[in-house]
Amino acid sequence: MMKPQTRNVEEMLKARPASDGDGVRLLRVFGGGNLARFDPWLMLDEFGSNDARDYIGGFPPHPHRGFETVTYMLEGRMEHRDHMNNIGLLQPGDVQWMKAGSGVIHSEMPKQNEGRMRGFQLWLNLPAAEKMTPAAYEDISAASIPGYDVQGVSIKAIAGTLKVNGQSLEGRVRNRTTVPGYLDLAFGDAHTGLEIDVPDGHSALIYVYDGELRVGEAGTRVTAQHLVRMSRDGILKISGAGGAKALVITGKPIGEPIVQHGPFVMNSEAEIRQAVTDYQNGMLTDA
Repeated sequence: MMKPQTRNVEEMLKARPASDGDGVRLLRVFGGGNLARFDPWLMLDEFGSNDARDYIGGFPPHPHRGFETVTYMLEGRMEHRDHMNNIGLLQPGDVQWMKAGSGVIHSEMPKQNEGRMRGFQLWLNLPAAEKMTPAAYEDISAASIPGYDVQGVSIKAIAGTLKVNGQSLEGRVRNRTTVPGYLDLAFGDAHTGLEIDVPDGHSALIYVYDGELRVGEAGTRVTAQHLVRMSRDGILKISGAGGAKALVITGKPIGEPIVQHGPFVMNSEAEIRQAVTDYQNGMLTDA
């Protein structure tokens, strides 16, 4: 029997300081440039600080069109409001999954004046056939996200269905065209190796946010605040210990043109111009 192919590291990125919203300090893990290499994912930010001045301004009302945003809180409290009259309070461990679709205007504001706040926001592209579908919003409580223990590694399965060391992990969010997989891994003190069966052809990203891991057949060392983009075929191998923590992000590439202008992600410059015009004319959420 042939030995299964193992995915290799094709690119390593270091998260870089950035600012967004009303002066919120964060780390831009990836985003911009040649986004096709991350397809169907568009961006990952990590936000986190013990200093309220770094986050207190929050993200006042702003628009989106053409993709989905996934906000995952580790620590702290953030309130979501949007034009559809949704109000959601994100607390530690909670996830907000929002489809901007044809248009949404929303805000994300801190519900604390002091203390630690930490979390992540992912942008997930939509195929052309779904970009102009109605916006939708879902609050996902920490208690509703399936948790697993695989050889001492604690895993929160936020999205997708992935097999880890032969065990099928069913995530909270499923049945998306882009087949997103989103796992939060927390390693124990003992050194543990994981093999994750990601469908061939799907993108696979690993972001280490605490400690360090070894990935791929070569055991490439990946330290905190680094992301690796893996090759698109084969088994995903990860090993770690000492309380290392990481996000595993997978998905089925859409394979369509990606044109981004700020909060809008469409397939052509003409569609971007239309989005800007719709927003300026107060028609973004009526499209």
